[in-house]
Amino acid sequence: MTETNVHPTAIISPKSELGEGVQIGPYSLVGDYAQIGTNTVIGPHVQIDKWTTIGEDCQIYFGATLGNPSKDLKYKGERSYVRIGNGNIIREYVSISRSTFEDGETVVGDNNLLMNWVNIAHDCTIGSRIIMANFASLAGHVTIEDDARLGAYAALHQFVRVGKMAMAGGCSKIVQDIPPFMLSAGQPARVRDLNRLGIRTSRINPLSKLSPATFDVLKKAFRILFRSGLPLRHAVTKAREELPQDPEVEYLLQFIETSKRGIGFSHPNRSVKGDG
Repeated sequence: MTETNVHPTAIISPKSELGEGVQIGPYSLVGDYAQIGTNTVIGPHVQIDKWTTIGEDCQIYFGATLGNPSKDLKYKGERSYVRIGNGNIIREYVSISRSTFEDGETVVGDNNLLMNWVNIAHDCTIGSRIIMANFASLAGHVTIEDDARLGAYAALHQFVRVGKMAMAGGCSKIVQDIPPFMLSAGQPARVRDLNRLGIRTSRINPLSKLSPATFDVLKKAFRILFRSGLPLRHAVTKAREELPQDPEVEYLLQFIETSKRGIGFSHPNRSVKGDG
């Protein structure tokens, strides 16, 4: 086990807890009641504010600010939390804010890659094995499910959900939910296709592997839901009637049925250019 190593210029609250093997670089700050897990490496000029928990084996790079107070104007300094899991790579200048509400939390799961300048606002819930490219930005209360991908400069409206294994294209304006397994892009974003590359590459990960049979049914579901010209609620019914039962397809259909912000998709008779 590597010994804990704190640079002499770092400022560590005596009320914080550091696990074994934690490394903290020059001029970094760790606030009251912060908890940092075993073997996590924190680079220089990182701020970890109070009530922030970081798991094991994370890598946190220059200038990241984790657990900063909610930017919601309703926030009045209540005790709230950021909880970050294990194995995350958090690159330069990432910002993650605490919840607005007393004892509420902003949550980041395990094994995520958050690239430079990613912003995760108050009360977001981020799953595991997610990649967020440079400058991707989440407003408050956004939910990102496991194995999703957000392209560079993607901007997500409050309360948007991105389903598992979905992808948001770079520079997209996302104001409605992105269903699981789908690729969405544009201004505003619309469902364009299955996230075929994301689904194929997920097969190397046993935690998110889809069978070829499921992939084939998802392709048929996409055509019924987003290319048949039917109203979405009717397309969901048609998909249930015509497709083989599959738990992933049922998950997709339930996601659509429970969407509160709606699903943006291109009508099959409308050109992509005219979508906006």
